Amino acid sequence: MKPLTATLRLQFHSDFTLDHALPLVPYFAQLGISHLYASPILKARAGSRHGYDVVDPTQVNPELGGEAALERLVRALRQHGMGLIVDTVSNHMAVGGADNPWWQSLLAWGRRSPYAEFFDIQWHSTDPLLAGQLLLPFLGSDYGVALKEGQIPLEFDADHGVLQ
Repeated sequence: MKPLTATLRLQFHSDFTLDHALPLVPYFAQLGISHLYASPILKARAGSRHGYDVVDPTQVNPELGGEAALERLVRALRQHGMGLIVDTVSNHMAVGGADNPWWQSLLAWGRRSPYAEFFDIQWHSTDPLLAGQLLLPFLGSDYGVALKEGQIPLEFDADHGVLQ
């Protein structure tokens, strides 16, 4: 593989997938591009146009063609002596809504969640009232008040053994 000398960044999304890049690889090689610099390719929130709202960091985004498409692109790049750089930001995960099971586990189990260490959370607050707590500053009032006034519905899901 060539040393890194020139990159070209591609923004992948459902209308420009990993497979859309395949026929462009020979042209990029002729231009002298040594490496493609890809936008995030992990499974993002459905319809994401940028990929920084990851909901499952263990799989290549199916909207981009999935792992098979990534393998095809890497094979094409290697045939031209080119490399691939993937934009990955470890703490860019979708946290709003219910489509990120890692985040949902963290909200349900806190530090006991198997995914607690994947998020950049300061568990050791200098405020003794927040020690070991996760502060989410998006409520209009104190959590206890919001819960009591019914702003946050709290129901027990017996099938999964969690409060929702």
